[in-house]
Amino acid sequence: MAKNTQQLGRRNTYTPTDASQVRSNCDPVLNREETLRVPDSKTLPNNPDGNHSQHRGSSDLRVQNNIVYVLNMRGYPLMPTTQQKANKILKQDKAVVVHRSPFTIQLRYATGEAKQPIILGIDAGYSKIGYSAKTSSRELIAGELELRNNIKKLIQMRSAYRRGRRSRKWYREARFDNRGRRDGWLAPSLEHKLQSHIRLIDRLKRILPIARIIVEVASFDTQKMQNPEITGVEYQQGKLQGYEVREYLLEKWSRRCAYCGRTNVPLQVEHIIPKSRGGSDRVSNLTIACHRCNHEKGDQTAAEFGHPEIQKQAKESLKTTAFMNNIRWKLVNLLNCNWTYGYITKHNRIRQGLEKSHINDAFVIAGGNNQERSKPQQLTQTRRNNRSIQTNRKGYKPSIRRQRYKLQPNDLVKHNGFLCRVKGVFSYGKWVRIVTKVGEAINTNIKNVEVLKYGKGIQWA
Repeated sequence: MAKNTQQLGRRNTYTPTDASQVRSNCDPVLNREETLRVPDSKTLPNNPDGNHSQHRGSSDLRVQNNIVYVLNMRGYPLMPTTQQKANKILKQDKAVVVHRSPFTIQLRYATGEAKQPIILGIDAGYSKIGYSAKTSSRELIAGELELRNNIKKLIQMRSAYRRGRRSRKWYREARFDNRGRRDGWLAPSLEHKLQSHIRLIDRLKRILPIARIIVEVASFDTQKMQNPEITGVEYQQGKLQGYEVREYLLEKWSRRCAYCGRTNVPLQVEHIIPKSRGGSDRVSNLTIACHRCNHEKGDQTAAEFGHPEIQKQAKESLKTTAFMNNIRWKLVNLLNCNWTYGYITKHNRIRQGLEKSHINDAFVIAGGNNQERSKPQQLTQTRRNNRSIQTNRKGYKPSIRRQRYKLQPNDLVKHNGFLCRVKGVFSYGKWVRIVTKVGEAINTNIKNVEVLKYGKGIQWA
């Protein structure tokens, strides 16, 4: 009897870098060694539509959280749909893609406009903004926007350039006395942060039918803290009102004794430098301490007294607090929305056992409790019109490139069917340097790339 043999070819284990990852049919909760049986858990299909959608006519329909945001024929937001349903209607040419991140489609046919109440929570901050939109059953979108912190530096550079340029023109008339400030003026750096909050909220309202917005207004009374003796009309006319000094100190020192670090003990407000030795009542000279440390500190002699590390921490800038107090009601009044306070957010977050983060705070602000969470997104801001001084290749003096090229850094383009980011443009705008998802840099003619999205303003990852 002859043996049936089969020659096996060499196994090709190479996986293209742009290939999608095929999921196993085991639910993540089951994929653990210590798990033998988990009730009410379902297995997933081996080849879901979302993993191979880049090989279909809908091209790059790969989205986070299996959520696709939907607009009606007039461009107004509807309730989001799933990735599988979006694949189907795109194949049937019943919708078009209007945004790639977050992935948004617009329908080409009339539909009903039944909507669920969506609440958007905003954790307003000085350096980062947390946002979370949820329904009664799940969180639809969540993330964190990192704000630019170089506005002041750029304005100072511009001022220096202008001063140097004008100083060389002896015939120029003086212009230092024709400047004025409008009512409600804010410093440019703070104005940019305020407008960034508004732009982010407007962007979210364009893709979700948000019914209610709640903003956290964490207020600290910096005027009262810096000068506790201020009273009467002078204090009543101040713009900064909010937390009392004790509550501020508890937050600032994380409800720990400033000297021994003990928690869950009665804490007292005390002077770092006693008034008998020249100390003041300003908040920069106040801290919180347990009774033992406060008593031992009082027994110290003048030579032993000091605590420079405590004084340094107590004198930390109130810049972020001043920002929140300056723009909190401006933001609320412009949005005409509801507000809440930081201590309420903190209480609810601790009760739910959530870690401290802008995203979790926004989820709690929106009233989130046991809803299904979504994968958070990290957002950044890109400066589009970035004219920089450059030196000519032949050694001429530096100059500012005044011509605006078609492509600029961070633009999203397609090259040979793959998505890439623009790193720079050279050869007078005729050639472009792009970077693939795996970090490979490619130089190509600008005619070989197709612009998908300009990299300006708020950028979704």
